[in-house]
Amino acid sequence: MSVQVLAAKMAEVELKDVPGKELTPESPLTPKADDKGMVENEPKATSATTPTMEPMVKTGDTSPGFLTPNTKMPQASAMKRTDPQQNGGEAFVNRDGTVAEAPRLKKIQFADQKQEFNKRPTKIGRRSLSRSISQSSTDSYGSAASYTDSSDDETSPRDKQQKNSKGNGDFCIKNIKQADFGRREIEIAEQEMPALMALRKRAQGEKPLAGAKVVGCTHITAQTAVLMETLTALGAQCRWAACNIYSTQNEVAAALAEGGFSVFAWKGESEDDFWWCIDRCVNLEGWQPNMILDDGGDLTHWIYKKYPNMFKKIKGIVEESVTGVHRLYQLSKAGKLCVPAMNVNDSVTKQKFDNLYCCRESILDGLKRTTDVMFGGKQVVVCGYGEVGKGCCAALKAMGSIVYVTEIDPICALQACMDGFRLVKLNEVIRQVDIVITCTGNKNVVVREYLDRMKNGCIVCNMGHSNTEIDVASLRTPELTWERVRSQVDHVIWPDGKRIVLLAEGRLLNLSCSTVPTFVLSITATTQALALIELYNAPEGRYKQDVYLLPKKMDEYVASLHLPTFDAHLTELSDEQAKYLGLNKNGPFKPNYYRY
Repeated sequence: MSVQVLAAKMAEVELKDVPGKELTPESPLTPKADDKGMVENEPKATSATTPTMEPMVKTGDTSPGFLTPNTKMPQASAMKRTDPQQNGGEAFVNRDGTVAEAPRLKKIQFADQKQEFNKRPTKIGRRSLSRSISQSSTDSYGSAASYTDSSDDETSPRDKQQKNSKGNGDFCIKNIKQADFGRREIEIAEQEMPALMALRKRAQGEKPLAGAKVVGCTHITAQTAVLMETLTALGAQCRWAACNIYSTQNEVAAALAEGGFSVFAWKGESEDDFWWCIDRCVNLEGWQPNMILDDGGDLTHWIYKKYPNMFKKIKGIVEESVTGVHRLYQLSKAGKLCVPAMNVNDSVTKQKFDNLYCCRESILDGLKRTTDVMFGGKQVVVCGYGEVGKGCCAALKAMGSIVYVTEIDPICALQACMDGFRLVKLNEVIRQVDIVITCTGNKNVVVREYLDRMKNGCIVCNMGHSNTEIDVASLRTPELTWERVRSQVDHVIWPDGKRIVLLAEGRLLNLSCSTVPTFVLSITATTQALALIELYNAPEGRYKQDVYLLPKKMDEYVASLHLPTFDAHLTELSDEQAKYLGLNKNGPFKPNYYRY
């Protein structure tokens, strides 16, 4: 067979070397009309025998752009053939019969091409992997930014001696070297917390918290740092611990420690670390707190348990969570509450803003960061239709999810129905839902029976403050395997291979796995600050040993401090209108029984 006939049979494409021009839709790899017959008669080459070269088009790039070495291609119409004597080497046969050797393409090979990437690890491998990853997965992965130095992850902060640049060592954090990064986080938060910044300006002359010694136990985030520095500007001294083992932003804690604050917290504390930090925060020789700012009631509980005599000098407690407020009412009912307490959680500016709007945005953020889940079409059950549940449901519905609601309160249940959600019992939908979210403030809402019946891959998380809503303890049994996927994400695997995705080990999702909107926290933090000022400066006898709501006038004041951000302009009542309504022109504008 002549070379010309061989060339005609082997012809696939016409290659042209056109230097100095970009590739166009009519690529040199596109057969021309006069080659059509040759292409149709040629058996199609498979990817196993003939490597494919794809053009890479770049704007403004005048090179041919092929994934090949910088070697000139043969000129004119050349056809490619395989030479069996060259072990698969390729040559180009020109139409004049001459044969030109093609440039050799280097093949990219994996170290082991036979590796089975989808092969499931053995049970022993999973367990050892889970343990090793768990030790290093307690960094601020879910924080707005994380700068954790992995080199000292294995060393507990309790075992390290740390001092700030001024030689002060009255703190215990992850790494003081992260202070600069934390300071930038705090500066960003200040821009979205106008009311606290306004309080600082108004307090430059008077110090309403002068002499106050505030011991706090809240989430240590950039927003909390702005609150702490505001309290200091108002005259208070502060010592702080974290109310959640996963919510601390390590870089922010470092910035606070560098700034002279006594902070005892880091992301990924153990239960023992948690209580140790609270104790270090409270138990300091020569320092007696006279105000408590709590989130969840753990600090108040610890002082009652270990240092009850401290309450002789404490003027009041400010509590901001459902769980903590519930504990306070229990103490009051039992006659054991020995100081006045302010229920910030049920103030309008906390409940209707932080609980609702904050959760409406942060539920999606927390789920996306941890699981990359697509919400459209997913079946989700939200346990509880309080303000937190309302926010979660609204966000998920807007993303196209099919949302079910469980509720014990007929009023909240009716609200869910009127908002277009299907009211169910959890056992009716537990086999079919893709995501389970708890936000009731209760305990054992999702028990082992429900966990056993969940479908493979179901995501389980909690938006309530405490880790009591999901019975995580029941999952720590020998027959179940825990597999750490990433920070705050665990696969719990049943013997038959079914697995669920558990987030933050059942703790608060948004602050454990992501962040929350700063502006909304500005409203809550300002409410807390005003509650502290009110209790600290109240004349003796105004508040008894009971639980109180923030005066409505203060709620309105907090809201008014945030309106300038939106360039919002309030309408003022005329004297005639105020008289008609029976109101003071300056408020309060609603009676205490009004439901916003």
